[in-house]
Amino acid sequence: MEVDLLDFVEQCRRLVKQALGKHAGEPASGGFARWKHVVLHCLRLEDGHSYRETPNRLKYMAEIRDALGLDPDDLPDYSTIYKSFDRLKIWVWRALLRVSAQQHPQSGHAALDSTFFDRRRASSYFRQRAGRTIQTLKVTTLTDVESLTVLDVHITARWKHDTKTGPQVVRRNADDLQSVAADNGFQDWHTEYEIAAHDIDYLVHYRGSSANAAAKNALNRAKGYSQRWMAETSYSTTKRSLGDAVRALG
Repeated sequence: MEVDLLDFVEQCRRLVKQALGKHAGEPASGGFARWKHVVLHCLRLEDGHSYRETPNRLKYMAEIRDALGLDPDDLPDYSTIYKSFDRLKIWVWRALLRVSAQQHPQSGHAALDSTFFDRRRASSYFRQRAGRTIQTLKVTTLTDVESLTVLDVHITARWKHDTKTGPQVVRRNADDLQSVAADNGFQDWHTEYEIAAHDIDYLVHYRGSSANAAAKNALNRAKGYSQRWMAETSYSTTKRSLGDAVRALG
C-alpha cells in the first residue's frame, strides 16, 4: 500500500512527542532533539533507504524538512543518525509502540507467543567488531486478537524460557487485558498464578492427553483459545516488512 510520506512523518511526529513526553525535546546525538531522531528512523525504515541515503533525500524534501524543523544547511550527517539508533534505549521504542497501539481498537483479548529473528547475516559486522556471537534474537509479543495490533514486545539475546518472559509482558499491560491465550510453552503453575492474580483469564494449552488436560483445553477453546494464531500472522507481517531492521546489540 502506497503511503503519503509527509502524512506519515506528521503522524510520527505527533505520536513520538506524545510517547516521549518531557523527554522528547532532550538533545540526542549531534545536538538534535530526541523526537527528531526517532521520526527520522521511522521515515528511513518506511522509505526503505540506508543511513547514508537518508540525509541526501532530505535535501530534496522541503515539506518533510519543515515538518521536522530541519535547516537544509544543517542536516544531520548519516553517521549521526546511525549512532543515535544505537544509543536510543528500548524504553523509547516501547513507549512509541504503546502509543501507536492505542490508535487502534483493542478488544482486551490478546495472544502471547514467541518467535526467533535470524541475525547472522544482518549483524555480522557488529558481531565481529564487538567480539560477540549473537546470531538469533528471541522475541515475545502480546497481540490483540481482533485488530492484530502488537501491544507489547520483549526482545532478548539470551533465550529465557517462555514462562519467564510471558508474565513480564502481560504484567505491563494487565490493566487493559481480559484474557490471554498462549501455547504450552507458557504453561506452569507459577505463570498461571501470577496472571490470574491480575484478574486475567489465562487460556493456556495444557500438555498431555489426560482427561483433566483434555477438559481444560476444550474449555479454553470455547473461550476463544483458537484465536491465538493471530500472533503468528503478526510475526509473519513483521518479518516480511521489517525483519532486516532488528538489531542485535545486547
